[in-house]
Amino acid sequence: MVEVKQVTKRYGGKTVVDRVSLTVPPRQLTSLIGPNGAGKSTLLAMMSRLISKDDGEIWVEGKEISCYRTEELAKKISILKQSNHIAARLTVNELVSFGRFPYSRGRLTREDRDYVREAIRYMELEELQNRYIDELSGGQRQRAYIAMVLAQDTDYIFLDEPLNNLDMKHAVQMMKVLRQLVDELNKTIVVVMHDINFASCYSDHMVALKDGTVICEGDVSSIMRNEVLHRIYDLDVRVQTIENRRICVYF
Repeated sequence: MVEVKQVTKRYGGKTVVDRVSLTVPPRQLTSLIGPNGAGKSTLLAMMSRLISKDDGEIWVEGKEISCYRTEELAKKISILKQSNHIAARLTVNELVSFGRFPYSRGRLTREDRDYVREAIRYMELEELQNRYIDELSGGQRQRAYIAMVLAQDTDYIFLDEPLNNLDMKHAVQMMKVLRQLVDELNKTIVVVMHDINFASCYSDHMVALKDGTVICEGDVSSIMRNEVLHRIYDLDVRVQTIENRRICVYF
């Protein structure tokens, strides 16, 4: 379980995350939603210790995150940021292999290679595995980074806008993979999402942030309501039920 307690982050005198508290339900898919500048990505980065918090506590499996050794935390939490820049010229296979670094320290075992192979298969990258990352389209590159995260095989997976650059087919495939990781492998996944309908259709739990604070959280049925979404986005939104799923109409 991940527990966030009164966490605050400031940049240059501006508070971007303000005393946020929440509990991430284990073995579920949680979406962080809200307008631009709400603090979603900053919160996710603090939850994975990519950036430091100014106040508050973050507990992972009963231990405050600052008390973990880096290699120990890397076996519990994997994260994919919005922007990824690797200077070295790597093939897809080499990139995905980086996911095994906390275990292999660069010397892959047979077990490590099995994890890499399975992650590449999950993301349908077999035909691209010997291609260089800089030769791929934006969507193909995004799938390769997701495969690297999958190869890390952590109980907690944090993803910041994983649908960036993906077309409709691969966005659906991505969300189905995440659901499969939760439903079949008992992973706990937290995703920063801008597409409210993908969040609605694939999440178990939703947390809405605005102006650096949590303004509501709960299951899909409690968040996907006209009045709640208006409060989050300052936009008149109609929620319709289509094939037992709540869909937001805002065009």
